[in-house]
Amino acid sequence: MIVAFEELRDHLSGVRIAHHIRGRIRLKLETYPADLALPGKHTHKLQAVAKRIPGFHSVRINLLALSCAVEYDPAVIPDQAWRDFLTGTDSPAAATLEQILRETYQEIINAKL
Repeated sequence: MIVAFEELRDHLSGVRIAHHIRGRIRLKLETYPADLALPGKHTHKLQAVAKRIPGFHSVRINLLALSCAVEYDPAVIPDQAWRDFLTGTDSPAAATLEQILRETYQEIINAKL
């Protein structure tokens, strides 16, 4: 079942920043909603899509640890964007990241990953 971006956004309270230095962030999923499916066999496809995301250099997903490491370009995605987006803070930085993620999510849906 494909969920809307807004539904995914509702689950951000379960995501925390485990580690963040300029250009690299590790996100940890603290709680996992039962209604969301883990990407499982699609992890490699998701990582391939992630490599094409504007401002992203690499994405590594660790399903066992429920974590994701992202290397990104701080000139495209401001450092503060991550914290603001995850906490729901309305800022230009968060809006930039959200727009990038919305467009990528739409690409994933269209590719039926």
